[in-house]
Amino acid sequence: MSAALPDGYSVDMEMHDIVTGQFAPHRRIVSDPKSLRIVNWNIDRGQQLQGVTDFLVGVNVDILILQEADLNARRTHRLNIAETIARKLEMNYVFGREFQELVQGSKVSPAYHGQATLSKWPISEPRLIRFSRQSHFWKPHWFLPKIEPFQERLGGRIALVAQINVAGRKFVTYNLHLESRGNDALRISQLAEVLSDATCYGAECPVIVAGDLNLDASREPVALTLVRAGFQDAVASPRTPTTPAHGLFESRRPIDWAFIRGPLRASSGQVHSHVRASDHYPISFILTA
Repeated sequence: MSAALPDGYSVDMEMHDIVTGQFAPHRRIVSDPKSLRIVNWNIDRGQQLQGVTDFLVGVNVDILILQEADLNARRTHRLNIAETIARKLEMNYVFGREFQELVQGSKVSPAYHGQATLSKWPISEPRLIRFSRQSHFWKPHWFLPKIEPFQERLGGRIALVAQINVAGRKFVTYNLHLESRGNDALRISQLAEVLSDATCYGAECPVIVAGDLNLDASREPVALTLVRAGFQDAVASPRTPTTPAHGLFESRRPIDWAFIRGPLRASSGQVHSHVRASDHYPISFILTA
């Protein structure tokens, strides 16, 4: 079940709704693939949409896990970024609202950004985990002007959960965006909610946990927590930076991760550090049963 919002948050009911679309050809449903290519990427709202889609077309992705996708935001031309990508790639998609972006929309035409999971295969039973512990950094303050570059928001960090039916076999995906503000203790508590939720799926059910974790998951205690929960690193590039340096005093960081559990094998893991279409690099791997 989704967690309640922390005290002080007030959001409209649309925040709890999940947007869906189906653009994958039905012929794909009957074929049984030998392997699946998975891509995880924080796309920085889709502000460089052409570069994002060019990369994704080139890698022929089967399941796509995106963070920071805009919906009706001024900065991305009022597009539904997840749907635009899904149409281009001929994929199905689900989208969960993480935040209402107050300076990117209006009361009559609100703007959002959040997570999207796309698949060449049918997606079912999408739901949100809105983490019980949140930073209040983003909430509106009376002394801040309602203009850029201030990012006043309503909502909170989420995990978008979905089931993907690949030729009769169920895969479960958890699409995470852990808090960028606060400390690792807050982020670890949010990750713990996901790992606890994943225990409702049996050992024979393949589970993918991926996203922008905003921490180095190769370090303790995170690495040990994941191992104890039965997850293994799908990309196997420990401490390889997934973000470029943005200033003289900001280092490159390994904060985007993917983990798998169940009767699965991951190979060909890669951090695509040549791609410059976001402030994060995409990561990918091949999944076989």
